Amino acid sequence: MSVSARLAELGIDLPDVVPPVAAYVPAKAHGDLVYTAGQLPMVSGALPATGKVGEGHGLVPAADAQGYARQSALNAIAAAAAAVGGVDRLTGVVKVTGFVASVPEFTGQPGVINGASEVLGEIFGDAGKHARSAVGVPVLPLDAPVEVEVVFSFA
Repeated sequence: MSVSARLAELGIDLPDVVPPVAAYVPAKAHGDLVYTAGQLPMVSGALPATGKVGEGHGLVPAADAQGYARQSALNAIAAAAAAVGGVDRLTGVVKVTGFVASVPEFTGQPGVINGASEVLGEIFGDAGKHARSAVGVPVLPLDAPVEVEVVFSFA
């Protein structure tokens, strides 16, 4: 099944490519791989939340951050597809790197980044199985709670 057919089956509409906020491109193809820049969970040009992930008043709950990681992965698919001439040219996921802006005592970064990994698996099936890093950081661009980079294979 093509990626576009699978997206339709899942009822997922890819977002528009998020414009860069600095001096870079959203994705770059090299050989048979396409690398995305770090993708924030932008929705219609804005972050749905800002701040650190953790438990407590004024913090972004881990469950919400997991949804933001999912959105970041969808933004990555859109960027990669635009770089290679369409979503159906993407053949799989090689590597995901997820960054979670979190308070020092938060250790649930892998669970947060599961939001990205799981949606990639739903869309790409076995070809969506990937290597991954999930890293806690003190702050991300625009005070985003999550940022995701993806390396896709393409043909």
